[in-house]
Amino acid sequence: MKRFFAAAAILALALGASAQEKPVKFAFVTDTHLSIGSPAVDGLRSVIRDINSQDDIDFVIFGGDITDFGTDEEIAAAKDVIDSLRVKYYIVAGNHDAKWSESGCNTFKRVFGYENFNFEAGGWRFLGCNCGPDMRMAPALLPRETSVWLKNLPAGQKTIFINHYPQDSSVLNYFDNVRELKRIGVRQVIGGHWHNNVVLNYSGLPGVLGRSSLPSGNFPGYNIVTLENDHIKLQERRVFSHGSYVLFTPWYEKDLVPVKDTVSYDKNGLPADYPWTRYDVNEKYPSVKQVWKFSDNANIVAGFAMDADRAWYTTASGYVRCISVKNGRQMWTKQFPGKIFSTPAVSDRNLVFGCTDGKIYCIDSRSGKLFWSFRTDKSVVASPLIRNNKVYIGGSDGVFRCLDLSTGRLIWEYRNVQGFVESTPLVDDEQVVFGTWGRTLYSLDPETGALQWTWETPGTSRMYSPAACVPVKSCGRIFVAIPNRKIYALDAATGKFLFRVDGGREAIGLSEDGLNVYGKTMFSKAYKFSAAVPADNLDADGQISDSLKTWQVNDYTKYEISPTPLVEKEGILFIPTDKGNIIALSAKDGSLLWIHKISVALVNPMQIWSAGSKLHILASTMDGVVTLLEL
Repeated sequence: MKRFFAAAAILALALGASAQEKPVKFAFVTDTHLSIGSPAVDGLRSVIRDINSQDDIDFVIFGGDITDFGTDEEIAAAKDVIDSLRVKYYIVAGNHDAKWSESGCNTFKRVFGYENFNFEAGGWRFLGCNCGPDMRMAPALLPRETSVWLKNLPAGQKTIFINHYPQDSSVLNYFDNVRELKRIGVRQVIGGHWHNNVVLNYSGLPGVLGRSSLPSGNFPGYNIVTLENDHIKLQERRVFSHGSYVLFTPWYEKDLVPVKDTVSYDKNGLPADYPWTRYDVNEKYPSVKQVWKFSDNANIVAGFAMDADRAWYTTASGYVRCISVKNGRQMWTKQFPGKIFSTPAVSDRNLVFGCTDGKIYCIDSRSGKLFWSFRTDKSVVASPLIRNNKVYIGGSDGVFRCLDLSTGRLIWEYRNVQGFVESTPLVDDEQVVFGTWGRTLYSLDPETGALQWTWETPGTSRMYSPAACVPVKSCGRIFVAIPNRKIYALDAATGKFLFRVDGGREAIGLSEDGLNVYGKTMFSKAYKFSAAVPADNLDADGQISDSLKTWQVNDYTKYEISPTPLVEKEGILFIPTDKGNIIALSAKDGSLLWIHKISVALVNPMQIWSAGSKLHILASTMDGVVTLLEL
């Protein structure tokens, strides 16, 4: 009997070893960029038909940028096409699915059922996760919630990691990610984003990027990945219109072995290859004092509401939190059914914000108790503005609304909005101005919601919409920055184009006296010009010359694309950046005053105020850091 059990045990071990050594063969499809009516749809269908024609494909992994613009319609269409696969598939989102998502990334999760995946095949663990930026234009960032998920995974199992982005400085927290991937046993990273087959190395961790499924040389394609005996190989497969294919010889092969972390980190956890401003800049400018600082366990993708002693902020995991301004202590927190990208607004005890569950909420600012909610037809990622006991807020359902602050009753709505609304509106006695991801800037009557005028951005690309910028108004003009790297000046009464200013993206600011406009470029320039600058002496494209700017400074920072508004206070121009720095320039001449680093991620809209002889800055970053600074 003992010999029988011994033999059975040996057989079981042999069978287990055999199961682990069974080759794994899967298709890796990425960067499909599906949009309704585009050639990308037929290309993806061709790829799926080709995968279905093979009997030895175990599963399919999709590596992000599934859609071109993250719309609900595109996601539904993608799901319909992908569901025609005969084998199981796993999917992660890319920046095109997240940045321009009218649902605030909720639809992708709802339709596909998850944001991260974790499964085993052939003795390997496969991990996949989404990667921002979440709604705001910035370099990629593995979300705070995902970082926590990775840190809670056990080590010791050989693993393949899938993410849309290369895990290098393309991702703001790349060093934390790579260190964690090494700890948990990742031996190979597979991604997309560059649309080509590329071999990379992430501080010793092997990486590859796969080609896009979009037609390359008029032929769609993808990669076949084979794992056998701890050896990986990738082969590109191109699909022809008549159903035939070409499977190329392997363009990548490697024996996959455990990878140890040999990188050296400084006292702040940054590696030697960190390419941007480091935390030691804070020692260079000691006049900026950190009063308190903490890290949330979720991404923060919006600014604060604040009164004298309390502040409120929202998280991408669906929480509203109330903290003490004095010490940062949490006073209360409340979770809602959807992600929140809306900067709250407060008036007396009324705290108002939008939520991706499709509702606008008003809660008690002192307790979080619900006062009222208003249901819309889609997610609300925009931020409200409260004025004269009214709430002004746009939605993703093609509607801009004015609600009664006390009751949540609808006062008026404008229902012909093209594209979804992301930002905070500009509201005064004369007009309500807001932009959308439908290439349009709107001006409505604040009392009735009647349309006053619209202005469409030049060109046909919706990527160049006036949606992320909060417009400013001065001297009878509306100013807005759009991603084609221009600031446009329009007549406030008619919407007529007056002139444009070279250099911009989505961030703009108005001087404290309301007479000057601030802008910045993607490449190291910041500038100031009078809001009343004469709308003549323009070039053929309607652009004013640099000589009409009050000042322009160069090299104040490196490449930088933050959409967060610029703010002047007490003669200081505050420039929040996409890499966790606040840069202070002299409002008078643009000279550099100081730089302070909070984190490695995008700085959200700040609260800045004077108290006695001190200037205070309440700031947060996309990776969940919250801090109070004092000058």
